[in-house]
Amino acid sequence: MSNNDTAGIIATLDNPFAVNDEQEFTVPGQIRSAPGPYEEALKSGWELQQRPYKAAGVKNVMRQHQKNRMTIWERIRYLSDGEPTVLYQNWGPNLDGASLVTAIIEVNGRDVALYGHDFTVRAGSMDATNGEKLARLFQLAAKQRIPVVGINDSAGAYIPAGVGGLDGYAEAFAALRKISGIVPSVMCMFGFNAGGGSYLPRQGSFLIQPNETFFGLTGPGVVKSVLGEDVTPDELGGPGVHSQSGVTDFVVQDEMAALQKVRALLNYLPSHNGELPPFQPSSDPVTRKTWDIDILLKQAFNSPTGFNTPIDISILIQQLCDHGDFLELQPDRARNTVTALGRMGGNVVGFVANNSAVASGQVDIDAAYKNARFIRFCNLYNIPVMFLEDTTGFLPGREQESGGIVQAGRAMLDAIVDLRTPRFLVLVRNAFGGAYASWNSIPVGADFVVALPTTRVAVMGPAGVEYVYKDELRSIRGAVKGKIKAETEAQIAAGLGEAEAADAAEQLVRNWVKSEEALLAQRYERELMNPNEALSLGSISQIVMPSDLRQVLTENLEFYLRHYQPEPLQGVQREFH
Repeated sequence: MSNNDTAGIIATLDNPFAVNDEQEFTVPGQIRSAPGPYEEALKSGWELQQRPYKAAGVKNVMRQHQKNRMTIWERIRYLSDGEPTVLYQNWGPNLDGASLVTAIIEVNGRDVALYGHDFTVRAGSMDATNGEKLARLFQLAAKQRIPVVGINDSAGAYIPAGVGGLDGYAEAFAALRKISGIVPSVMCMFGFNAGGGSYLPRQGSFLIQPNETFFGLTGPGVVKSVLGEDVTPDELGGPGVHSQSGVTDFVVQDEMAALQKVRALLNYLPSHNGELPPFQPSSDPVTRKTWDIDILLKQAFNSPTGFNTPIDISILIQQLCDHGDFLELQPDRARNTVTALGRMGGNVVGFVANNSAVASGQVDIDAAYKNARFIRFCNLYNIPVMFLEDTTGFLPGREQESGGIVQAGRAMLDAIVDLRTPRFLVLVRNAFGGAYASWNSIPVGADFVVALPTTRVAVMGPAGVEYVYKDELRSIRGAVKGKIKAETEAQIAAGLGEAEAADAAEQLVRNWVKSEEALLAQRYERELMNPNEALSLGSISQIVMPSDLRQVLTENLEFYLRHYQPEPLQGVQREFH
């Protein structure tokens, strides 16, 4: 084609292959006639019906795609099993409600109440109308007992709306809080969100954030003007920041991964607090031997470091779950504890586990709050909880005390005490002091407690020998001076010089002290640091071999679930302490 041939061509955004979707308002078989008021009314209704889908315009859609973001309608179609039922399509004095989409969709065959900001319309901003629209959706979800999914992509309050934008957010805040604990909610953070756009989704049960997104109370510009600090959006409110603090529960690669995570998470959750999570029949036999647990423990305990060898507790969780499949929550925060959802014999189970592979599994402030929040969620939504214990206790130190470890530990303990669902405790190895007492022991409320033969349970760990055998240790250490003197004399008599004799005597006595202390440590471990006493007192239900752990736990889980009925809570409880 020559330049002359293309001179008259005009660039256009119109698709030449697009199907003509102009609507004709005629009844099939009807004789054509000139359109009247009725047809005009139908045409006006059709335009209003289509307005949410077309309000953006081609240019705004292109801008959204250039940012590697989907439009709200693309997100909905990707997430939903079929076509959505859109609610409150255009609500507001200027029919401007399209900046926020509310709908009922199907996900994995279940009804879900969904809202999503349409960034192509007024940057997804909120006014009073949108707030009321959201509040109605939340009330609908609670009344119909269906989960909520939020797709957040908003510039915040609509500034021209004045205080109405703030009122809109406030109404939505209150409505979402009131349904917390009644139906679960899963929130996605897309794009760049600030202010109320951060508060609202964090009220949800779980929050998913893709890479290259931002949310925070203020943006980098405000930080620069107020504090004079130069900070990037990622440093201020990116996934790396929020995943460490626990604000974000899951970090994913992109929007599609986030929506896939929504589907995966909903698969573990009940629709409301009056039913059990969805059961899924499994081909993984309940009687499957967990030999990998046996191998892991054998390698750890027979190594030179013995009882002090770090163990990755996620391996045990994997072995217990059907086909080794589980979903870890907040995997980037407080790695010294693991919280996860999995299935055993087809039944959903929540796991709360000390992870000795990180910081000896000690419970610090972050771990306590991470555990407390997850346990409260399981309690509200009828998810049985499996506690795996392997910790030397709460993390000591000035930093922890000044940061409020007592308060954090209390939040965790309160959540465990309040737990109404079937709950189990597996003593894997170390279970000492206050950590044991608060970690779902039988006095705290455990239904079933098992201990592996590798268990060490006591008021104190190895340091307890200093208190239990203080008289014996005092005698040993008190004899050191006399033994060195006697041994020095013996070495001199054997022909050594005075200096050489003193050195030899000191070494010999030092070895003797070490040997005697080791014998006392072995005695302490033999008499007190083992499950025997706990078993005799009824603190342990039974000793289980590592290879039988899945079968024993699953069979008991099935027993307790057969007799479990969701009951009203003693008082109003929400998902956050």
